[in-house]
Amino acid sequence: MELFLSLCLGIGLSASCGFRIFLPMLVANVAAMNGWISPGEQFGWLSTWTAFFALGTATLLEIAAYYIPFIDNLLDTVATPAAVVAGTLLTTSFIEIDNPMLHWGLGLILGGGTAGLMQAGTGILRLLSSKTTAGIGNPVVSTAENVASFGLSGLAVFLPVIALVLVVLLALWLLKRLLNLKKS
Repeated sequence: MELFLSLCLGIGLSASCGFRIFLPMLVANVAAMNGWISPGEQFGWLSTWTAFFALGTATLLEIAAYYIPFIDNLLDTVATPAAVVAGTLLTTSFIEIDNPMLHWGLGLILGGGTAGLMQAGTGILRLLSSKTTAGIGNPVVSTAENVASFGLSGLAVFLPVIALVLVVLLALWLLKRLLNLKKS
């Protein structure tokens, strides 16, 4: 059961990385510092004050940058591989499996894949917003992404199974929308 819950936590936080890269890491940091969750031994740095200040600064800069026209679209280009890395790192930090290949493989496939899928969806949404509103609607999209990232991160920490169900439903919906766009 512990492995299942840690996978739920990791996948929920990873999906949140698809909306914002650093915010879920900051939430994980605060939760770890308060003893609400426990990262693996190799990831003890996640519960330090140094990580708090670094992740807090990165989170504030990332959120602010997404409200600047043109920069938001540019960030989406860089954010996709960064979200995969962050998702992999977060999932790997909470699952404890003795086999390093399986440990990192699960982190990459489940965490990185989930983060990458969510980031692809938000990138397409921002491009559509830019195209249809000439960028005027992008701050609304950014605000929705901030709320989604924070909300899903909180769910992952406090109600990980519900977060997993929500992520699966969101991923299915997103895949359906992407397939419909491809057919059009």
